[in-house]
Amino acid sequence: MSGKNNEVNRLFIHNAMHLAVILFITLALAVPAASVAATATGGATDAWQFEITPYLFAAGLKGQVGLRGVTADVDMSSSEVIDNLDSAFMVLFTARKGRWSYGLESVDFKISDEGAKSVSGPFGGVTVDGALELTTSMNVYQGSIGYRLSDGATVLDLIGALRYTRVRADMNVVLNTTPGIVFPPDNTLSADGSESWSDAVIGLRVLYPVAENVSLLGYADVGAGGSDLTYQLIAGANWEFAQDITAKVGYRVMDWDYDNDGTVWDMQTSGLYLGLGLQF
Repeated sequence: MSGKNNEVNRLFIHNAMHLAVILFITLALAVPAASVAATATGGATDAWQFEITPYLFAAGLKGQVGLRGVTADVDMSSSEVIDNLDSAFMVLFTARKGRWSYGLESVDFKISDEGAKSVSGPFGGVTVDGALELTTSMNVYQGSIGYRLSDGATVLDLIGALRYTRVRADMNVVLNTTPGIVFPPDNTLSADGSESWSDAVIGLRVLYPVAENVSLLGYADVGAGGSDLTYQLIAGANWEFAQDITAKVGYRVMDWDYDNDGTVWDMQTSGLYLGLGLQF
């Protein structure tokens, strides 16, 4: 377990350093950009502002999933996830008034017939060469409250949030192993179940205008609670190409280290996102 925690910490530090560089460059450029209109970043107003953003998240999965002591390694690229995707729904709703903002986000997807490089459990560690069939569904719901610390040319928001995660997995291992082992009489081993937990997170969001209707976005949060550690990193760009309509594109990383009574979700999902913000 210590080796796995070290790997999680290494990935966190690696990704955090990349985003820190982005945020540092953003803040360093803020002074000469002071003449750019603050409206490009969505400056605070006393009137309520609302936005709903449906989006696509082309995410890969890498890590471990486990049920009842049976764990499997998962390493799927974004293209493999899309090939095995059964369903997906992702949307973000935000409301803002003055310096305060409120957000609700839903990320739901289901992936079937994933292949795994290895599986281990009460029967010992084996290599299965893709003989493991894994169906996974994940639901992430997050409610957040933000306070605008800086509302000049560069916008800085402090974010506090509660992240609820629910995972369901169905695993089926067939007899195709090295070294050979004895499975139950039907030559298969199955495990299925679900788990849910909540984490409190805190983060920072930076918006930096590069043109009248274009801004760069940097976001990072970290937290814990039900999981030992969870974090998220986002680097992207927003372009208001029409009145009250904003195209959003970037790269997103979400990570969990959860382990409870044989249920394991030590997983990182990362990839490009593309959304359309509709303001009203």
